[in-house]
Amino acid sequence: MQTWILITIAAAFLQNIRSSLQKHLKGVMGTTGATFVRFGYGAPFALVYLAILWRGLGHPLPVPDRHFFLWAVIGGLSQITATFLLVHLFSFRNFAVGTAYSRTEPAQAALFGLIFLGETASRGTLVAIAISVVGVMIISVARTTLSLKSLVTSVFTRTAGVGLLSGTFFGLSAVAYRSASLSLAPSLPQPDFVMQASFTLGFVILLQTVIMLAWILIRERDEMKRVLVAWRPGLIVGFAGASASFGWFMAMTLQQAAIVKVVAQVEMLFTFASAVFIFREWINRLEVIGCLLIVLGVVMLLVI
Repeated sequence: MQTWILITIAAAFLQNIRSSLQKHLKGVMGTTGATFVRFGYGAPFALVYLAILWRGLGHPLPVPDRHFFLWAVIGGLSQITATFLLVHLFSFRNFAVGTAYSRTEPAQAALFGLIFLGETASRGTLVAIAISVVGVMIISVARTTLSLKSLVTSVFTRTAGVGLLSGTFFGLSAVAYRSASLSLAPSLPQPDFVMQASFTLGFVILLQTVIMLAWILIRERDEMKRVLVAWRPGLIVGFAGASASFGWFMAMTLQQAAIVKVVAQVEMLFTFASAVFIFREWINRLEVIGCLLIVLGVVMLLVI
């Protein structure tokens, strides 16, 4: 099995842990605070990873250029927006369904990859993406009467709008991070996907932390007290979030963002496990079918 696939599956597992804990934090603080925890408590871990690679293992530091800074800033701001919308989404539907709406990300990442990077996808890849997205749509209406009308109208609900917008920004951030990471390769003696990913992550997460910290101190100062009080779960969220992002960045340096994000749909399996065993939510037959379609899309992608 290719390295990027193993990295992606591990990142999906860690991201599910982070999302599960963020839902818990949403119960003790606002959306902004729960969003900031993912970046603020994750920054130290990202910097430790970079220090280990540089000082401990002797990987040379890349030299960023204007292209890197442009795409890193676009990716960082897009991810803040996407994460804020995803955390806000938890207020509308249950954990599994709320996360499902943002999983249209692969299709949107494929579009952004075509527009900004000129990347193309084969017919088989597009079919795999479509199957996984259909699985997401079925999950989104699994608690209603299933019909063609319900599948279409579900897209126009407020919940779907927030989720789809979250997926848009996640897709944009994925393509931006891939572009930023790839731009570092010419400044290295030879391509080093681990260092490229770690350096990109370190810059981006520091940028995100500074931006969100400034916002909270100016607009929602009381939220910072709740963030500091919740430092124990915050550290776990930070570790899981930074580790997951490190995985995403490595995988997307090695492979197109849209393809990585299709394989990352396996996170839905972990999400349903969390919904059942942690949040005591029940899942029905249609949700299981939707999950199976997501898995089918992933499998098709890996065998074509």
